[in-house]
Amino acid sequence: MSDPEIVPSSPGPLPPAPPVQPPNTVFLGPNGIRAGWRVVIFLLIAGVIGLLLGLLAALVLVGRYGVEGARAAAQISQLGPAALGFMELFLLLPTAGAALVMSRIERRSWGVYGLPLRSAFRGNFWIGGFVGFSSISACLLAIFLLRGFHLTGLATRGGTIISATIAWSLAFVIVGLAEEFSFRGYLQYTLTTGIGFWPAAVLLSLLFALAHSGNPGETSFGLLSVVVFGLVFCLVLRRTGNLWWAVGFHAGWDWGQTFFYGVSDSGIPPYHNLFNSSFNGPRWLTGGTVGPEASIFTPIVLLIVAFVVWRVYRENKYQTSAVGPQMSATR
Repeated sequence: MSDPEIVPSSPGPLPPAPPVQPPNTVFLGPNGIRAGWRVVIFLLIAGVIGLLLGLLAALVLVGRYGVEGARAAAQISQLGPAALGFMELFLLLPTAGAALVMSRIERRSWGVYGLPLRSAFRGNFWIGGFVGFSSISACLLAIFLLRGFHLTGLATRGGTIISATIAWSLAFVIVGLAEEFSFRGYLQYTLTTGIGFWPAAVLLSLLFALAHSGNPGETSFGLLSVVVFGLVFCLVLRRTGNLWWAVGFHAGWDWGQTFFYGVSDSGIPPYHNLFNSSFNGPRWLTGGTVGPEASIFTPIVLLIVAFVVWRVYRENKYQTSAVGPQMSATR
């Protein structure tokens, strides 16, 4: 009798391969490049773009006016729409350009950083603009009721009113875009992924005030109001999901303050404004050299705006993702 054939048993299932652990270094974390390094890269790119634009502007001014003329042109004694618009473009273009580069590195849409083009100049922008103009009007009305502010007559007449209105409107839209995106766009988004929304908001609002500290005539209370502005804009960003409401408010407030009422901004008087105005009273009431932004009524009005935003916009719509939609953990 022959021995039975021995059939080898089939091997069992192989154990699953251990998951590949994402890198965890000073530069890379579980979600890719760490937030702090992304901020550094962003600032370096923005600095290079700003330097190139500054050199180009200097060459143009020197070529047109000479060295001394270029220096004189750089000195601001009055606030006009053309000069203001160009200055703010030198803030907007580097930060927007750097954010565009970072969106390619992070494989995200540029719009997630706060200014989605599909929402550009739509309802939230106009609501914010109306609230901004109403807020500066309320602040000046309160000062007027305490006999600290008066309109003294028209400063611009005839056809100049139309051209000045258009020029100042365009200038302050640029201001709103530049300052909101620079301080609450890419930086707010990226720092939120690293330290959380409100710690990032406080940090950037303090930097927002620091950026205004070099304005002539600025005071400590005026800078405190700037911090409050920044925090209110961050609340608006968190509740509406993007910066368009804040851009409208920023533009509406500044347009009303500088063009419509003809009020000095940080000690710099405007020209081609609609009305002339005057202040009389203590600094806590009028804001002194800063203007109404350093009045006691500005933070009061802003806190009322914050309360209304908090009540009307109930849902937190601001969203961030540490990893881009197509971004691997090693990117």
